Amino acid sequence: MKSIRNSLILSIILVNLSFGQEKATGPVIKEFGAVYSVEIPDFKVDLEGEYKAVFDVANSPKEHSKINPYLETGARFLNMHAQAGVPEKQLKAALVIHGSATKDILTDLAYEERYGTKNPNLALIKALLAADVQLILCGQSANSREIKKIEMIKGVQLSLSAMTALVLLQNENYRLIKF
Repeated sequence: MKSIRNSLILSIILVNLSFGQEKATGPVIKEFGAVYSVEIPDFKVDLEGEYKAVFDVANSPKEHSKINPYLETGARFLNMHAQAGVPEKQLKAALVIHGSATKDILTDLAYEERYGTKNPNLALIKALLAADVQLILCGQSANSREIKKIEMIKGVQLSLSAMTALVLLQNENYRLIKF
């Protein structure tokens, strides 16, 4: 009986240790995109292949002071694969932004005029752009929300539509990731 109890206690401790690890950011984007390390995965990461992902970002938190976690997915994608040993030159990411996420690409000035606070996504977007992530705004969403190009964070690209950008990127062998 004592042996069963000790085995049970040891099992609980081991399970807690395996799930209690800390997330880490970097090496691609150091301020954002924290991920967990996965020790000895059964489904192996291809360290030789190229990873080209396009993220369909259509949602954003209703609270105007919160970072959009869907934008941060781009940083998580880069950091996770780089931490796993994929060379940075083999990682390519693009975010196609539309719908309620359209507001997230506004400059601080434009965001503050509309929502009374600075854009919480500004530092994240700048970090993504610095890591050569393409951020593409749907022109249809921009027009429907009366966003002018001058109000967009420098480096964000304007597309005819999200649909257009998604098709063109997939034609370039980017794989669509939609959450």
